[in-house]
Amino acid sequence: MFSIILAAGWPIWPLLFASIISVALIIERLMTLRRAKVLPDGLLQRVIAEYRQQGVNESMLANLEKQSPLGQVLAAGLRNVGSSREIMRESIEETGGVVAHGLERYLTTLGTIASISPLMGLLGTVVGMIEIFGSQSPSGANPLQLAHGISVALYNTGFGLIIAIPSMIFWRHFRALVNSFVVEMQQQAIHLVEVLQGARKA
Repeated sequence: MFSIILAAGWPIWPLLFASIISVALIIERLMTLRRAKVLPDGLLQRVIAEYRQQGVNESMLANLEKQSPLGQVLAAGLRNVGSSREIMRESIEETGGVVAHGLERYLTTLGTIASISPLMGLLGTVVGMIEIFGSQSPSGANPLQLAHGISVALYNTGFGLIIAIPSMIFWRHFRALVNSFVVEMQQQAIHLVEVLQGARKA
């Protein structure tokens, strides 16, 4: 592996750095965007049952906000339980925007890596081609310099694609996952508002 890095030349180092960041972000998002962590099963029903038993208090809201992103959205609605439906929905939408922004954390960086990795590989290809042309002289081509230029061109192109393809796949997967989470949180928040306002029984 180290011999490949040496053969690829200096353009491989930015690609290695990008690959490390990409892997770290993918692992972090896989751990953070678990459904059980974002949308715990039965949380809405537990919140409604607890509200009907003891109403709303600060300790309940604080505990709810710590549980999950969905808990933060539901807590925003409960904080305004005595207000009109419009105020409750506005509060939920504001909190939902903050929660959605948190769920999309690092996705821009991952998408950027997916986009620029082929370009960084192309830069290595250009550097390799320059070395290939530089190996030409009136007395003939330098075989060692020619081989090194070819190595730089091919290794960097391949490595750039190896980084870009999984990064793009995971970026699209995480974006779709966040969108589905946001839609489901909106639905559960609307359900909560309707129950608290008496439009629904459960």
